[in-house]
Amino acid sequence: MNPAEKVVAELEKTISLLKQEEMDKLADAILSARKIFIAGAGRSGLMGKAFAMRLVHMGFDAHVVGETTTPGITDEDIFILGSGSGETKTLLAMATKARDINATIALVSIFPNSSLGKLADLTVQLPGASKEQGEGEYETIQPMGSLFEQTLLVFYDAIILALMDKKGLDSHTMLGQHANLE
Repeated sequence: MNPAEKVVAELEKTISLLKQEEMDKLADAILSARKIFIAGAGRSGLMGKAFAMRLVHMGFDAHVVGETTTPGITDEDIFILGSGSGETKTLLAMATKARDINATIALVSIFPNSSLGKLADLTVQLPGASKEQGEGEYETIQPMGSLFEQTLLVFYDAIILALMDKKGLDSHTMLGQHANLE
């Protein structure tokens, strides 16, 4: 088996462990929010940016925290965090602020009982290994948090498909929201 096939085999295993109930809860929370805020650090943050982009393509008022055009969060909004460890200090500070404002907080993490998980209104547990790959965690041939980050991207895309279904959208109807100054 070549390295790419090994990566795909690992990803197939993690994807098979996703819980539909958790996915449905997140999709419903997104649908009931006025605005959607997405955050993550490092590569998890990049997966979040891809998710936010697709939400915008669907017509949602979605924002990546830290961008210059990001508005303020309110108690009518949802704040979605992607963090393998659930302990990222910068994300903890953001989540604490969102909690003070009474925004809904959702965490997608390997560790739903982490510090971020304790602040969250809803959590989604993804299988994977944290960047430290400590003993007893999910085993992977990939470096650091790669498997979690790949699983996170596929998970976010699955949420998009669920939202598309609930809103009656398809790729063609979403194309009208795609960037056109490229």
